[in-house]
Amino acid sequence: MKFSRGIKVRAGPDGVLLFNRYTGVNILIDEIEVPRNLWNMAPRHVSIALTNACDLNCYHCFAPKSPGSLDLERLMAWLDELDANGCIGVGFGGGEPTLYKNLPELCRYVAQNTSMAVTLTTHGRHIDDRLAAALKGNVHFIRVSMDGVGVTYEKIRKRSFASLLRRLEVIREIAPFGINYLVNPLTLPEIDAAISLAAEAGASEFLLLPELPTNRSSGIDDRTMEALRKWVKSYDGPVPLAVSEVGREGMPIAEPLPKETGLRAHAHIDASGTLKRFSYDKHGVLIGVGGVMEALELLKLKLEMPK
Repeated sequence: MKFSRGIKVRAGPDGVLLFNRYTGVNILIDEIEVPRNLWNMAPRHVSIALTNACDLNCYHCFAPKSPGSLDLERLMAWLDELDANGCIGVGFGGGEPTLYKNLPELCRYVAQNTSMAVTLTTHGRHIDDRLAAALKGNVHFIRVSMDGVGVTYEKIRKRSFASLLRRLEVIREIAPFGINYLVNPLTLPEIDAAISLAAEAGASEFLLLPELPTNRSSGIDDRTMEALRKWVKSYDGPVPLAVSEVGREGMPIAEPLPKETGLRAHAHIDASGTLKRFSYDKHGVLIGVGGVMEALELLKLKLEMPK
């Protein structure tokens, strides 16, 4: 439901949520008990891998290495569906979304034809003045991946850390931005330095991403994870923290919508057009002619089936 410019109303088991995509402000009216038949059916947020293409080769990346890219017209139809069914935000990623040739057109479509917020998750290296001008006004938040600082970042990404900091100066002129920080034994010791750099660059969020296991990496170990939990509990720094879904256990995190969980909270569409719970899930439901909402119901049924 659209309320006024930039504000969307979402009804669900926790009450009525008012969301402003320009400010990021969420207001929950939990005194209102919404009948189940009036709940919005789309996930609150959907992440979408526009392409599997990426010009980096990070060992911790779990994105498929097979070719894949979403058709623009199909994607626009799915976004219309999500908007009509109460989704409040879509996050474009990959691969590397700035390698998707229709990215500016896609972001402009969402900003002008829906009431959803547009976020972008990127390594940031292709955002120059030209692309920044094309995205400005059509992207509401940008997440920039950063793994450690200085030499550690360069060891993982095989790219200059100084050039990343220069890109942040361009990115902050497009929209508010945050840092996505990979946490593993290499990067945890540099987390305070990373927070300081994020604050200096003007970041409004610092998202912790405990490393997931991949074919080339075993992921974050128990010792590092426990050290991260202790660090979070004592954190009193200048940039607000957030933690990825996979790393929340044991963290002091408030759940503003405790009843809106699972596929009501989040879903992912990969670059083959398969709907999943999370980007790292191996199985899902291919979105067919019935659209994304039909695929969502099929995925719910699949997840409810006994193993």
